[in-house]
Amino acid sequence: MLALAGLALVASTYGLVRLAYGLFLPDVQADLALGDRAAGYVSSGASLAYCVGALAGLVADRRPRTVLTAAVLTGGVGATGMALAPGAGTFAVAAVLASSSAGLASPALVAIVDRQVAAERRERAQAVVNSGTGPGLVAAGLLAVVLLPDWRAGFAAGAAATLLCGGLVLLLARGGSSGPAGPRPAGYDAGHAATYRVPALLVPALGALGLGAASAAAWTYGRAHLAAQGLGETATTVAWIGIGVGGTATVLTARHLAARSPRAGWAVTVAAVACALVLLGAAGGAPVPAGLACALFGWGFVAATSALIAWAGELRPQAPAGLVAGFFVLLVLGQALGSALAGEVTGRSGSGAAFLLAGAVAALSCAASLPGRAGTEPSATRSDSARTPAPW
Repeated sequence: MLALAGLALVASTYGLVRLAYGLFLPDVQADLALGDRAAGYVSSGASLAYCVGALAGLVADRRPRTVLTAAVLTGGVGATGMALAPGAGTFAVAAVLASSSAGLASPALVAIVDRQVAAERRERAQAVVNSGTGPGLVAAGLLAVVLLPDWRAGFAAGAAATLLCGGLVLLLARGGSSGPAGPRPAGYDAGHAATYRVPALLVPALGALGLGAASAAAWTYGRAHLAAQGLGETATTVAWIGIGVGGTATVLTARHLAARSPRAGWAVTVAAVACALVLLGAAGGAPVPAGLACALFGWGFVAATSALIAWAGELRPQAPAGLVAGFFVLLVLGQALGSALAGEVTGRSGSGAAFLLAGAVAALSCAASLPGRAGTEPSATRSDSARTPAPW
């Protein structure tokens, strides 16, 4: 129940609030006279707010319920402000506030699951919670199909879902605001973990930055690219739903990927992102390849973020939430850099070239998982039984 409630909260804060901004943006611009340049500044401000929220989540290991409460309030109040905004200025402030909720929610949920769930079920629970982005994207896409151009109702639904799901998580996680993390599997050498933590951090940190930069092409310009290739509004919205379907499918593959080390899981999932981006760049206006590419991208991206959570649990087993927050901050900073780069390439050579370049960046990010990288996995000091239950 806790994992499903956490999944629903991630679906709300990410899919129905933060990422729904890009989905409803054309209609928001038409109603509130929000120009393209201003819309870009709002997006940048929202990314910065996400990072601030994630950094605040560094205290989630000590006060997870407090951080989660802040996530619920900022998401609920922010999305309500977006739905009721009388003008562009109010909408911009509310959008920035709402975006911080996603940054707060992720580390708080990691800490709560780490405390509340038994070790043998913890990695599966983390994967279920983290997969919430997929259902959220599906729900947002379906709302767009039904509600467009009534974008206000879409954000109102996001606010209601955030408040409801957040309250349910807080109810189920009662008593989880203090005390140590859940018990670790036998065979883990915590003393050794402290000695390799710093060099090991560099590998997933650079990987997160690269994945963020590569994925920005799809998150920022995905619908515009497909529309430029000849797909209509309904087809591009269905493609957005396809990303959500792929993200949701990570629940089905969670057990298989959890049996791998975080490094191996990263290799598989980021390679999928790279293939999807290249396919999107080369697919043109063909709806079937574009839809398949979107689904593959959704699966790869959400599963890769689960790999980052697993990596954090391996590197900092007693307090993974703070490290998760740091990795996710780098991910979003990478998206900010990638958006700017994709925009420049699109202006010079077209959106297809931007997606091909993004695929190349994702392929380079797979280097974080190459065998033999120093510090990526302390296999010499961990038993096989200790490796499998790492949080996923």
